[in-house]
Amino acid sequence: MTPTATLQDSPSQTAAQRQAVSAQALAAADAKPTPSNVNVVDSRAFRQALGHFPTGVAIVTTRCPDGRAVGLTINSFTSLSLEPPLVMWSLVNHSPSLEIFQNCSHFAINVISQEQIPVAMGFASSQVKDKFALVSHVDGDEGVPLLDDCVATFVCENYRQHEGGDHTLFIGQVVRHTTLTEHEPAVFHRGRFANLSTPDGDR
Repeated sequence: MTPTATLQDSPSQTAAQRQAVSAQALAAADAKPTPSNVNVVDSRAFRQALGHFPTGVAIVTTRCPDGRAVGLTINSFTSLSLEPPLVMWSLVNHSPSLEIFQNCSHFAINVISQEQIPVAMGFASSQVKDKFALVSHVDGDEGVPLLDDCVATFVCENYRQHEGGDHTLFIGQVVRHTTLTEHEPAVFHRGRFANLSTPDGDR
């Protein structure tokens, strides 16, 4: 076993040796482990790296208790479970729509097609006041707006929510779903829209 340096002097040690041992001991005492919550990842570079994973694009919709329709564009949608049928998406905690989705009973995931990219951009813009004027839609049985001509639509019960850093994770239990196979899905890759035949977005 290697002996541990201490501040106790040995009679056989020279003054220089005692000084070196003291310096080592003080350095060891001052050394502190890096806290696990320290951010050692550059946020911008991390986001760019995540952008290399191509995703679909969806518009999440619900309705406020006062009857106002609410919707926003996401690419965080993913499947979670088959039994029971669960899906998941996330919303940044500073979103003005966060409380609305936290308190709604149901929401819908509307997976958009290539032709609906302008609609998705409109729903992602704070400058567009009447987003639902951009696309035809109907209300489902639960009162949630369902967008027409989407490649897939999932009507979900607001099943569970979890904190996830600077986002809130929403888990929805699917109560009904529809698909349209004749449309090509929109794809988001490296910060821009693309399509399945040309992943880099070139037409």
